[in-house]
Amino acid sequence: MTALIRQFVECESPSDHPPSVNRFVELVSDTAAPLAAVRSFPGGKFGKHLVCDMRLPGPRKAGRILALGHSDTVWPLGTLRGMPFRKADGRLYGPGVYDMKAGIVFFLFAVRALRELDIGVRSRVLLQLNSDEEVGSASSRALTEKHASSSRAVLVLEPGTGPTGKLKTARKGVGGFRMVVHGKASHAGVNSEAGASAVVELARQINRIAALAQPKRGITVNPGVISGGTRSNVVAAEAWAEIDIRVMRERDGAAIEKQFRALRPFDKRCSIEISGGLNRPPMERSAGGVRLFLMARRLAAELGVDLEESLSGGGSDGNFTAALGIPTLDGLGAVGEGAHAANEHILMGRMADRTALLAKLLAAL
Repeated sequence: MTALIRQFVECESPSDHPPSVNRFVELVSDTAAPLAAVRSFPGGKFGKHLVCDMRLPGPRKAGRILALGHSDTVWPLGTLRGMPFRKADGRLYGPGVYDMKAGIVFFLFAVRALRELDIGVRSRVLLQLNSDEEVGSASSRALTEKHASSSRAVLVLEPGTGPTGKLKTARKGVGGFRMVVHGKASHAGVNSEAGASAVVELARQINRIAALAQPKRGITVNPGVISGGTRSNVVAAEAWAEIDIRVMRERDGAAIEKQFRALRPFDKRCSIEISGGLNRPPMERSAGGVRLFLMARRLAAELGVDLEESLSGGGSDGNFTAALGIPTLDGLGAVGEGAHAANEHILMGRMADRTALLAKLLAAL
């Protein structure tokens, strides 16, 4: 398993470099070919999406289980030069090892174990790896929803939460807005009164936007990027901001989108353009998801592992499947820390039990 994880990590696959993603998809395809019927789907401006129909023991299959993952990472091409794959102190380090190449390896080894031990599986099992998850899943969402809508359950191979690897029964919905303010330029010293500063207007709007957050309801609003103006001696004619939003409930997403659309300028000489919205619905904690978690907890206990559940502030493709009403359990991948960070790593001591849990879930479902 360690050797395959190393192969996967050293095959870099940043979202914005389709040839690299496609090389990784080919590597996974070759690895999965003895275990599955493999097919790829075009990803538009992104890399190919991969779907593997697993060949598993057991009688004629009834229903389907969808296992979801992604082939892309946030790390730019060449990151390996300064952040190589390495093994140290019972951990495996490297770009994408935790989020989420180890989870893909765990799943493939779980399937291999079921085949080698001839453990019957009642459901058809699909593995889908999307090439654009880290950048919003624009090209893969329809494929994910198509396969999920005819599945009885979805297992998401994203890493667990925290150093104990809690599973995820809820995730916040994720969205983003872009505000562009148009003002009127003038000379800042000679004729400043004739201008209408887009920068000043934006600054006032940012206070208003930040006040839309309701932490007790799980609503966060973060104006994370701002820019505007051309020179300090020119009253700014344009300024803009990019704002991240997170919500726990679908109705909160609709409400905050309405609030953004209702924003009006303080200075009537300025105008405002708002674009964007919620691009991942929240994965709300549901009865179906909780049933999956309780099954996983019981199966993990047979392995001597005490599983807990968690809410994540980040999104995954499981948000889409849960929003369709399909029971979804997330965080079944690696245990470790440092997603999107230089210390990204997994715990080697948790590789076997995570793989066994996936195999037991597939057999039980």
